[in-house]
Amino acid sequence: MNVEALAQKVDEQLKGQLRRVPALAEELAYEVDAEALLGVCRTLRDAAELRFEMLMDLAGVDYLDFRADEWQTQAATRTGFSRGRLDYEEYEASPPPVPAAGARFAVVYQLLSLTHNQRLRLRARCAHDQEPMIDSVVGIWAAANWFEREAFDLFGILFRGHPDLRRILTDYGFIGHPFRKDFPLSGNVEVRYDPERGRVIYQPVSIEPRVLVPKVIRADNRYNPALKDNPVPRS
Repeated sequence: MNVEALAQKVDEQLKGQLRRVPALAEELAYEVDAEALLGVCRTLRDAAELRFEMLMDLAGVDYLDFRADEWQTQAATRTGFSRGRLDYEEYEASPPPVPAAGARFAVVYQLLSLTHNQRLRLRARCAHDQEPMIDSVVGIWAAANWFEREAFDLFGILFRGHPDLRRILTDYGFIGHPFRKDFPLSGNVEVRYDPERGRVIYQPVSIEPRVLVPKVIRADNRYNPALKDNPVPRS
């Protein structure tokens, strides 16, 4: 289905409850306020013109320092390589606003309509930075159960009403949430086998923290102006 035709159907059902956000040409993306999330999701699932019956994916996002660092594409910057944003015209014409305080974390929902063969992306921001929380959509899409546990584990986002919110990927004694932008690259603890105790133990990480900035610095005589068009003599 044409993206604009789908957008018109969404507006007819949910006008005033969603804000369209920039996306690639063949994609449709919206943002919804956290307090309206459940009602909007039910309409997206149940409205005959929409019928987004399947939650394909759910992921957390950490907007810490969003748009505060160098953000270029195609080439290396003075501190390293591209930050990975595509420089397409629509994005430049309407860039997303810098998140205000209390908008560091968000949850993104990838929806699929099997009935109409169409897709939609929905984003909702958590109200608080220190204890990010949002309503669980498990009651709307059962597939959200493990997805929300993953977002809780990796980002520390709490899902209000989730039936079994606990870690799913990291160990029971893991400290912190590894997908947060301020999580140390080496982690907080390490695991090793202690021969004296005869068991595996946890201890503070022994790796010294360091900042890794990718750069390419190479000396190549092929690019030396003094050697241009001067053939190398052969013996």
